[in-house]
Amino acid sequence: MPRTLRSLTLALCATASALALAACSTDTGNGADASVTPRPTSPNASNFSGEPPSALASSAASKKAEVKKSASAAAESASQRAHDFEASVSADVERNRQEFTKELDKADGQGNAMRDVSLTGKPLAETNNVRALVVNITNRTDATASYAVQVDFSDSDGKVVESTVVGAKDLKPGEKAQPLAISTNPPEPHLTAKIAKAQRY
Repeated sequence: MPRTLRSLTLALCATASALALAACSTDTGNGADASVTPRPTSPNASNFSGEPPSALASSAASKKAEVKKSASAAAESASQRAHDFEASVSADVERNRQEFTKELDKADGQGNAMRDVSLTGKPLAETNNVRALVVNITNRTDATASYAVQVDFSDSDGKVVESTVVGAKDLKPGEKAQPLAISTNPPEPHLTAKIAKAQRY
């Protein structure tokens, strides 16, 4: 074969090979891989009704009822504790009153502690129109002592219409206490309060 014809044949073969390779290329021309799967898109929020599934709704309602029940139980428990505490305090007050009354019954005359006690009135405006007096008790001895005090309320004729007993327990030397002597009578007519007995024991 002549050299010129052979060269032409080789050039045509090279050109054909180049065209075949170009046709088999996966390049789309924009740098993107044609085999890549498109990303899923988010669901359209407008398609939802806004109501949770029934199982979730039931669970939420159950939790709400549980919380409400727990709060109710806590309130009831607190109320019961307050009632028990009040009953306990009332029992202690009554027990102490009985003890003070017993000690006053044993006193000679006005008792041995008249100089250790005094009264201070409280304005009716400060006590919601209830007659109340502060019983000032001071332990003037050098040993721990308890005190029982009887306060009498008398009318304008000097007649005792009401008596109340208060006291203080286990006061250390020099220690003071200020229980209240409260009258159950209305503020009018006016009553005069005085210490009838005071016993140290």
